[in-house]
Amino acid sequence: MYLTSKQFDLLFFLYRHKGQVFTKEQIYENVWGYDNAPDASNLSSFIRKLRLKIEPHPDNPQYIITVWGVGYKFSGEEKP
Repeated sequence: MYLTSKQFDLLFFLYRHKGQVFTKEQIYENVWGYDNAPDASNLSSFIRKLRLKIEPHPDNPQYIITVWGVGYKFSGEEKP
């Protein structure tokens, strides 16, 4: 599978902190840095495109999980 450099950075960051929930701002800071942070819709787009590449069922993700009202986390747990 091909990932862009930012998709890889985002996946690696979330995977490295498996189970920890990050706000969008924390993701911006850690993946893009303050100077190059995308807006909220860009991050959602990055997440959506990454899910299309790594999730067996992108509409029901098992790896990159949205924590509503907070942000995102990586969960390596298999869903039944």
